[in-house]
Amino acid sequence: MILTISDIVDKELQPRISSLLEKQSWRDGKVTAGVVAKKVKRNQQADMSSAAGRKIAKELMVAISANSVLQAASRPRKISNLMISRTGEANYYGPHVDNAIMKIGDDRLRTDLSFTLFLSPADAYEGGELIIHAAGATQSLKGDQGDLILYPTSNIHEVSPVTAGERIVCVGWIESLVADASQRELLFDLENLRVSLRTTMSTQSAEMITLDKVIANLVRQWAVT
Repeated sequence: MILTISDIVDKELQPRISSLLEKQSWRDGKVTAGVVAKKVKRNQQADMSSAAGRKIAKELMVAISANSVLQAASRPRKISNLMISRTGEANYYGPHVDNAIMKIGDDRLRTDLSFTLFLSPADAYEGGELIIHAAGATQSLKGDQGDLILYPTSNIHEVSPVTAGERIVCVGWIESLVADASQRELLFDLENLRVSLRTTMSTQSAEMITLDKVIANLVRQWAVT
């Protein structure tokens, strides 16, 4: 499942993030790439250990973690440290697959889902599409400022060359409580159904209580804690 979630970073937060990005220092993106990915990575990474970097990470993590659609779609168990990348003119990130296991301090994270959160307005640059290669199909995606694209880390993906302007995004990875993608999608469908039915049915109706039970028991059956 590939999902675009709008306004993860709302209109109030956007100016604060943009102001902090102006104070940010940058380094070669190859520093955070694996052996294979280094050969196709041409961008810059923000220094997230700086004061501005820590502030950005804190603000964005709150916004990401609080989003109900992302919570329902990913069922997060762990979220990786956030990274900010800047891709300027003629830069790109060629086809690659992210590491299956990543370190978070002394802990480890299984990368079930990746996300790209767009911090630049869509009209601030040309090119720079996120291209996701799924079985039998390829999607080319470009979100507006504040939008987040959630997609399976298992897919080959790339960032096409930026031909004008500058693309700035936040990227991260999620380990889900539900490791199986088809089970996560089923739970997401049921959660959307529950939200829809709440507009017309009492939460104490027999139907809603039964749906609550089904969702809870499926999570109980499938969750890896």
